[in-house]
Amino acid sequence: MDEQPGTTSEVPDRKGMNSPRALLSVYDKTGVTALAVALEAMGWKIVSTGGTARLLRESGVEVEDVSSVTEHPEVFDGRVKTLHPAIHAPILARGNNPDDVNTLSKLGYPRIDMVVVNLYPFEEVAARDPPAEMDELIEMVDIGGPTLIRAAAKNHSDILVMADPSQYDGVLEHLQKTDGDPKSVPLDVRQRLALTAFERTAAYDVALATTLAQRFEGIELEGDLPPRLLISGGKLNRLRYGENPHQIAGFFDSSRDVKGSEGLANAEQHGGKELSFNNYLDLDAALRFARSVTGDEWRDWPHCCVIIKHTNACGVAVSTNQVAAWSDALASDPESAFGCVIAFNQVVSAEVAEAIGGHFVECIIAPGYDNAALDILSEKKNRRMLTFNNFTPLDPELRWRQIDGGWLAQEEGAPQIDWNTVTSVTKKEAVAEQIDLARFGVTVCAQVKSNCVVFVQPTTTGFATVGIGPGQTSRVEAVRIAARRAGERARGAMMVSDAFFPFRDGIDTSNEIGITSVVQPGGSIRDQEVIDAADEHGMTMLFTGVRLFRH
Repeated sequence: MDEQPGTTSEVPDRKGMNSPRALLSVYDKTGVTALAVALEAMGWKIVSTGGTARLLRESGVEVEDVSSVTEHPEVFDGRVKTLHPAIHAPILARGNNPDDVNTLSKLGYPRIDMVVVNLYPFEEVAARDPPAEMDELIEMVDIGGPTLIRAAAKNHSDILVMADPSQYDGVLEHLQKTDGDPKSVPLDVRQRLALTAFERTAAYDVALATTLAQRFEGIELEGDLPPRLLISGGKLNRLRYGENPHQIAGFFDSSRDVKGSEGLANAEQHGGKELSFNNYLDLDAALRFARSVTGDEWRDWPHCCVIIKHTNACGVAVSTNQVAAWSDALASDPESAFGCVIAFNQVVSAEVAEAIGGHFVECIIAPGYDNAALDILSEKKNRRMLTFNNFTPLDPELRWRQIDGGWLAQEEGAPQIDWNTVTSVTKKEAVAEQIDLARFGVTVCAQVKSNCVVFVQPTTTGFATVGIGPGQTSRVEAVRIAARRAGERARGAMMVSDAFFPFRDGIDTSNEIGITSVVQPGGSIRDQEVIDAADEHGMTMLFTGVRLFRH
């Protein structure tokens, strides 16, 4: 058999001192006994530590203790056991380097040909609720394990490294073809094993750094931003394609928080085909909208329905009744809602499922579904229903966005506005009922792409959008688009803008279609001109003082 680059030409004597050796030291002992038995049957010698060694001996495997190799006992309750030249020299010695081979021979250290190590479960302990004590958390910081893994991965041309039990069978398959010869494993397989090993230690370090940044007392992040972006998400699945069929795409979870993602990565899908790249984007938008109008301040209108198309809302409604929330949201723009994504913030009832009926819906996401509701919704075979159990209020959190050459970070959440300080700037004062409508409109507006306006109206059971003008380069054009969607329902509606009106044309246009009140941040050098226009038309105008751009 052809030799792999970076290996020695010496064929080991399976019965002598040159028998290949494997170092096995694992926390997760899944499959390790079967691995050791198979290796021993092929003439390998096994070196091990602590609990792994005991388990293997109980299974009849002949094991040499690491302490026998190092001639030094384990100390500090096992904190120090493999950190020794007798272990790391045989791992790091390069088989194609005569000086390394001679030095190893002079030291009397036989080679190690395989390292099988997995790490203390730091992530699991860090994710406990209630949180683990700091002393226990610190004890889960593995030192020897990552060092062994990295050393073996560095010298992968000579050493087989496995950091995950799922790798055992594949490596054994290669070895069994050649009576256990470690050189038989191709270089590309060794490289994949090494890469997985480096990825594992990198993810482990990310978990350590992000967790301890939260847990260490007395450490304040400058500007409330971390000094480094640390992400170690794992690929959950390969998607059919991206936004378009010519683009490759996948879905990775986000491991900035060791508690694991509480987002779409943990949503449970019921029926239907695989989710697409665009489905995920729309579902993410739907969750933002729905969680924005969830919580104690919305307890009088506990049911929310959001209808999303291309990441923007077609309609949003809150209500005392779930069926009404659905019908009010749909009425906002029934034409655009064809092939939509829907979010409900309460368990979906059979009555709502009946109301949705045959409407073309790509996906529905909710905290749960009545059994009858799931049966009804599943009658459309391609419709995807997802259960998402984290419909908590949208609290501020740090979000990241990739741009060319770097990342942007900002805090995002539902708008934080003190409605006691919101002022009416027109001659016509706002009445108390308009404040609740304004709160709803501003909350929706904050999640719509800029420049935008939303038209909102009270309903018999809550509040709803009646027209949305999203993502325009001109604010007056956003008004026109919302007006076309609203039609006659614009009459008497409130218009909410994410930013100030730079000219009075937006106010004049909204008056022509029947808008009677306006909510905006204010702050333009032409504010007075805009206020004067509102006064001329007998409108009410509120200044919130908070801009709500979403680019």
